[in-house]
Amino acid sequence: MSDERVTLHPADSRLSYVEGLLDANDLPSRDVRSKPDCFSIGYVDGTPIGIGGIERYGSDGLLRSVVVESAARGEGLGTALCDALEAEARAAGIDTLYLLTTTARAFFAGRGYEEIERTDPPVTIQETTEFDDLCPSTATCMKKSL
Repeated sequence: MSDERVTLHPADSRLSYVEGLLDANDLPSRDVRSKPDCFSIGYVDGTPIGIGGIERYGSDGLLRSVVVESAARGEGLGTALCDALEAEARAAGIDTLYLLTTTARAFFAGRGYEEIERTDPPVTIQETTEFDDLCPSTATCMKKSL
């Protein structure tokens, strides 16, 4: 799997896969079924390599639950998956992406995300389940203009 081209497909028919990968990586999965349309599965040559989600709120978006299969790590696929998610967000008219992370601050900083205060995102982002309930208050909040 050295090909870093990732194609995204809606996860709506594979929500158990999304929940399982999130659970296996200690990421929030409790609201997956209530927001099935925001999750995508990344594939390389027909093989699922990871998942990610984008919740859209006007021109703002929440990037969430980005994770790569353990067997596919170290091959640049996390970067390729994020590239694909960001391209999809841009195409949908999203200008700014926000995220919360407890473990991948350095990865996202390397992608151009800047740390911000958790109170800085628009109210629509702050009121999401991810901000309001699922992620701990110690999570790093970040944003990136697309």
